[in-house]
Parts: sequence; structure tokens; C-alpha cells
Amino acid sequence: MADLDLKTLGRRMDGAVEAFHRELAGLRTGRASASLLEPLMVDAYGSQMPMNQVGSIGVPEPRMLSVQVWDKGLVSAVEKAIRESNLGLNPMVEGQMVRVPVPDLTEERRRELARVASKYAEQARIAARNVRRDAMDQLKKMEKDSEISKDEHRDLGDEVQKLTDKAVGEIDKLLADKEREIMTV
Repeated sequence: MADLDLKTLGRRMDGAVEAFHRELAGLRTGRASASLLEPLMVDAYGSQMPMNQVGSIGVPEPRMLSVQVWDKGLVSAVEKAIRESNLGLNPMVEGQMVRVPVPDLTEERRRELARVASKYAEQARIAARNVRRDAMDQLKKMEKDSEISKDEHRDLGDEVQKLTDKAVGEIDKLLADKEREIMTV
């Protein structure tokens, strides 16, 4: 048929869904989760390093995170990264261990987090639609250059639309699950 690779398109759309999933993991829901701290960057050894490369992140209690910092000299950098992360967390240092209590969320903060999750979802939907638009533009060009027929264009267009619908459906499901988790007291 044509040189439009549906697997590559599917992978690109799955990439948009995965990126959305990672963004959602960073939203705090009132429960302690190691994924909350993983994306934070720490000033270490003259560069920015992810939190999980300077210490091990653990969840000793449902409302407590801990970071066992491997290098004693980085403890204050880890504490500073958590404090300045805009997650509303207040770390406490105990030797090479940084304890991070996860406070309950207020109703207002829950609504705000739900809005942020919706914004992330819309960005992911836009990314999936951009992949679809690129594919459709490629199909139009291929038809214009007589590489494919009108029927092939329509059939491939339908396949691209199915991939898009699947990706947007996954995004909507992830968003609904996250909103339910955020609003659960």
C-alpha cells in the first residue's frame, strides 16, 4: 500500500498517553507515592540530577515519604529541591534521611488539582490530534502525488482516526480515574 507507517503513528500516540500518565503521577492526591518525588531535580555535583539518582525514595507509612540520601553532602540539596517543588511539602532532615510528611488536601486544593489534571489531559489530546493531522497531511500529499488512490486515502484515514480515538479514549479514562482519586477524601 503506502509508506504511511501505522505502527509508528500508534507509537507516537501512545507516547502522548504515556507522557500524560507520567504527568498525572506527579500530582499529589493526599496519599504518599514515590512517583511524587521522582521527577524532582536536585542540584548535585554541579548539575541537575533526578531525585532517584541521589537517594532511594521509600513510602514507610501511607502519609509519609522518605529519601535515604546516599551522599551526606547532598542532604541539604535534596531538602531544598523538595521544599521548592511547589508540591506543598515540608521535608524534615534526620541525618542522611529526609522525611516528607504528606498533609491532607483541602477541598479547594483538590479542585485545583483536578483542574491541573484536566489541563494535562487537554495537552495530551492535542498531542494525539497533532499526530493525526501530520498523518492526514501525509495522506493528502500521497494522493496528490498519485502514490495512493482515493479509496486507499479514505481507508488509511479511517485507520488513523481509529488510532486517534483509541488514544483520546485512554487519556479520558486516565483523567477520570485520577479525578476520582483526587476527590476521594
